[in-house]
Amino acid sequence: MHEIGFIRDLAVVMIVAGATTILFQRLRQPVLLGYILAGVLIGPHTPGMLVDDPRAIDDISNLGVVLLMFTLGLEFSVRKLRDVGIGVLAVAVGEVGLMLWVGYGIGGLFGWTGMDALFLGAIISLSSTMVATRTLSEGGQRHRPFAQLVVGLLVAEDMLAIVMLTLLTAVAIGGSVQAETAFTLIGHLGLFIVVGMILGLLLLPRLVDYVAGFGRDETLLVSVLGICFGASLFAAWMGFSVALGAFLAGAVVAESRSVVRVLRLVEPLRDMFAALFFVAIGLKIDPSMLLQYALPALLIAVVVIAGKTLACSLGIFVVGHDARTALRSGLGMAQIGEFSFVIATLGLSLGVISDFIYPIAVAVSVLCMAASPYLNRSADTLANGLRRLTPRPMRLLATSYSGWLENLKPVSENAAIAAIFRRLLWHIAINVLLVVALFIIGAYINGHSWSWFSMLGIDRDLRHTLIWACALFLSLPMLIAIYRKAEALGMLLAEIGIRERFAGAYTQAIRNVLARIIPLATLLALALLVSALGSTILPPRGIAMSLVVLGTVLAVVLWRSLVKMHARLQAALKETLDKPGLPGDGSG
Repeated sequence: MHEIGFIRDLAVVMIVAGATTILFQRLRQPVLLGYILAGVLIGPHTPGMLVDDPRAIDDISNLGVVLLMFTLGLEFSVRKLRDVGIGVLAVAVGEVGLMLWVGYGIGGLFGWTGMDALFLGAIISLSSTMVATRTLSEGGQRHRPFAQLVVGLLVAEDMLAIVMLTLLTAVAIGGSVQAETAFTLIGHLGLFIVVGMILGLLLLPRLVDYVAGFGRDETLLVSVLGICFGASLFAAWMGFSVALGAFLAGAVVAESRSVVRVLRLVEPLRDMFAALFFVAIGLKIDPSMLLQYALPALLIAVVVIAGKTLACSLGIFVVGHDARTALRSGLGMAQIGEFSFVIATLGLSLGVISDFIYPIAVAVSVLCMAASPYLNRSADTLANGLRRLTPRPMRLLATSYSGWLENLKPVSENAAIAAIFRRLLWHIAINVLLVVALFIIGAYINGHSWSWFSMLGIDRDLRHTLIWACALFLSLPMLIAIYRKAEALGMLLAEIGIRERFAGAYTQAIRNVLARIIPLATLLALALLVSALGSTILPPRGIAMSLVVLGTVLAVVLWRSLVKMHARLQAALKETLDKPGLPGDGSG
């Protein structure tokens, strides 16, 4: 029987999950909640246990998390992040930061260790994409204005979750918040994201579309699952969690033309592995420990619902939406979910948090999950009640504030100028990130491949010179692009900011000076940033200056060729990001 132990445990989990789906649908309760409770009932900590092999439980959990994170990545997409908007992104950053601080404070009040308190803050800071979107779908509200804001906040939080997983790994490995360890892990993350996102966006969507061209569903499904598990293995090899690799793989595949077809094929697997993931969460829960920490879990659940609702509602209102829409958005975010469990599992696997943190996270999630549909259905009642309780002067002030923000929105010519301004800033930011990533890769190679250089008889100074020179010369297309975009930005700002009625005859001269100062200041700031990031691979001063001079000469001589090279790369990346999913792509 040992040979079929995993099959037996998997069969039990699937049978129980199937029965749970039917039962909780009839009870009109969230199915995900049923999966967790079912896992507790058949787990090793209850009488009459059906699944008790720790290795099988971990395997089922890992299998579930990989497929679940991959499908979440498919629904994330870089295009969606670009469309979120700076206001919603700022709200997400503020809300996550606030809840992280609140969670850390609650852990301190309970007398927990600093690491337990930190992980608690991370656990309660992230909302559940699956719970929120399912609640909206079941209520038929996916196309309401507030639902679009909720989806935008969830997309932004998914991005922040990746950053948080990396930083928590750094803190856990270092045993404390050590800057050196954190920066090393951030460097590794930079390398992983460059390879996974930049090269991935240029290659994988085209590969997926090529495979989709065969018209065979099984070929497409097997290929995208191969990408999913391959990215998970690469993430594990780099020292990150398999969940991170699977999520980024999904985000890259989401940029293909065939994403609608991929989603259709993966959707049944998503539901199956979501069941595995949440049942596996229940399998790890000891009910006696759950009862022991019931009061802290209840208090934390109340803090999550109140804190997330207030933080998101206030943030959405501040960026220009009416109070009712803001409140409905906040109520839609009042829960925790899958990324919270991934963070709790990370802490347990690294042995840095206490055993009781995981069951508390599950209990908080269950309470919030159970409350979510009721909060969503009673949103209008709560909004009307708050409106009646709010003094009339405050209501008038709120209405005036919303109207003032509406009047500030750019129109006609101003809207076109604002669009150009944003596009130039985005282009500069993306190219700066690419340059920074190249120097981070250089620092990573220097720190991890020195033995290879030693075998070739290359000493430290020569190694630094070679790596720094490669990073500099590979950066030339991006550096030229940054200069050109900053020059266009300078001309735009000079044209708008320097008015002839103030400057008189010196108008054009001042505009020319400003148009030159801005690109030069941008390059200077970038040079300081690169020097700081590349300090570990900086060659001797004289050699570094010589390389800079040589790079400048090459940039001048090869200017047109480098501009064309960057234009081709930009066009390829833009084509990938601008590809719409084909609505009729359901062939197979």
